[in-house]
Amino acid sequence: METIGDLYPLLEAIVAFMEEGVIIADERGRVLYQNPAAGEMLGASPNEPIRELGRIGDFNLLNAIAEAGRRRDGGFVRFERRVASREGQQRDLSFHCGLVEAPGGNGRLRLVIAQDMTEQRHLEAAIRRASQELISSDPRMLDILRRIEQIAPTNAFVLLQGESGTGKTQIARLIHRLSGRAEHPFVEVNCAAIPESLIESELFGHVRGAFTGATQDRPGRFQAAHRGTLFLDEVGEIPIHLQAKLLRAIQEQEFEMVGSDKPVKVDARVISASNRNVRDMVDAGEFRADLYYRLAVIPIGIPPLRERPGDIPLLINHFCKKLQERGYVADLQCSPEAMRLMMDYPWPGNVREMENAVEHGLICAVDNTVLPESLPQDIREYEEHNRRRLRGDDGTEDGPDDLRRRIEAALAQAGGNRTLAARLLGIDRSTLWRRMQKLGLAG
Repeated sequence: METIGDLYPLLEAIVAFMEEGVIIADERGRVLYQNPAAGEMLGASPNEPIRELGRIGDFNLLNAIAEAGRRRDGGFVRFERRVASREGQQRDLSFHCGLVEAPGGNGRLRLVIAQDMTEQRHLEAAIRRASQELISSDPRMLDILRRIEQIAPTNAFVLLQGESGTGKTQIARLIHRLSGRAEHPFVEVNCAAIPESLIESELFGHVRGAFTGATQDRPGRFQAAHRGTLFLDEVGEIPIHLQAKLLRAIQEQEFEMVGSDKPVKVDARVISASNRNVRDMVDAGEFRADLYYRLAVIPIGIPPLRERPGDIPLLINHFCKKLQERGYVADLQCSPEAMRLMMDYPWPGNVREMENAVEHGLICAVDNTVLPESLPQDIREYEEHNRRRLRGDDGTEDGPDDLRRRIEAALAQAGGNRTLAARLLGIDRSTLWRRMQKLGLAG
């Protein structure tokens, strides 16, 4: 039967390969053993042992342990410190330290276990920044943030779908910042803003003489995004005849520049976005199914602002603070009636429209108060406009066909939500229900 002494070489071999730093010292801090990870984490010179816990470069670990011990009566203590590495970079290290009985009852030994928390702390900081930028209390939006935290470190392709102004570009940038590609380029391409005749050259580049005006070689956006992230906004606008080349480029990370037959290799993660339902485009024959499935490894649907009304006051407050930082008056108030108008408005332009509306309200405030008349005309006229949609200009009710069409349009815009449809029409929910029953729409 093996004795404890026989196991020491095996235990030492195991500890030597641990990612955590392990140090064993006497009570005074004289180091008796350290594994390689400990020296690397604490910035010790290569091939030189750590001799004393009180002298590790500019860091006095013995004092840090004593300080943490004063905050806790006995037992092991945990604390974090920022320590300079050999390369001069700062590392966030977590320490778990305490005294253990030495074998044979020969006094006590000080055990130190160190863990590098730098990447985790960077990730947490990025998530905190994201939470400040993507203001929301909506469960679906919070689920999206949690999903982003999961998928960002991978190289999986992501398809973001949602109406214009919901924050797709912001989310794409966040995924890039939280990824291992954050130190490399994030290249944005608005596919809807590039003429069809130029989009191939824009994406893949061209060589000299490829077409009239091509006087020199020009790399495309794929090359510019090498080792980083390529964001294809409004990807549904890419012509179907070009989609096969795009599929090959993202699948094999290889393509030819326009006018060349020489393959170009790249390493780019692709995040795409569309304000149209790309799956419906596939069914309609407007988008290649194989390209869709390659782009939508991780599909994320972003809800419009009208489906998360609880976010409206949060976003208004957030945009007010941002504008105050830009020099706008800081002590403005929002009247209850102005807030009601903004709460009732369906925000077809989503968060982007709201940001502009808040700035409009601050500029046009009266006596330091945002009143209904301070708000943009679209918001002020919304309620009356929708009442007019349900009545004729002379105050009489529309005919059944017109009424049916408007109710169906409101229900479609509201995604079938009758409360929201009633709000869009400027009537209450019970009135909408009665009219739907009368028209045979209340099945």
